[in-house]
Amino acid sequence: MKKIEHIGIAVKDIESSNHLFATLFGKEHYKTEEVESEGVKTSFFECGPNKIELLQATHEDSPIAKFIEKKGEGIHHIAFAVDDIEKEIERLTEEGFTMIHKKPKQGADNKLIAFLHPKATNGVLIELCQDIKK
Repeated sequence: MKKIEHIGIAVKDIESSNHLFATLFGKEHYKTEEVESEGVKTSFFECGPNKIELLQATHEDSPIAKFIEKKGEGIHHIAFAVDDIEKEIERLTEEGFTMIHKKPKQGADNKLIAFLHPKATNGVLIELCQDIKK
């Protein structure tokens, strides 16, 4: 794993949260995007060399809706950049980690993604991210 790619924050209302974080960071978000397969609308902010991803559920049975119902708004996951997501999934599986996604899938911000199960990582949801090469 190369670095923290972003921190994901679950929010109820992405528009009001965009305003809150724009005020906090002193600049507007640079991108919004809907990821149908995950049932989320996302918004990205740059904060120095780091990124923050806001996530709003697009339907009531999406993972974000379930997370907010159970835990409320807040930090949802930490994403790490990797060079080869398939090799990293294989390595982590061989090390005994439980993967939610055994194969990478299309995510937001031009990334392939896969999540590790939080039961295997002390309750922290970990996302692997690889840039999709154009």
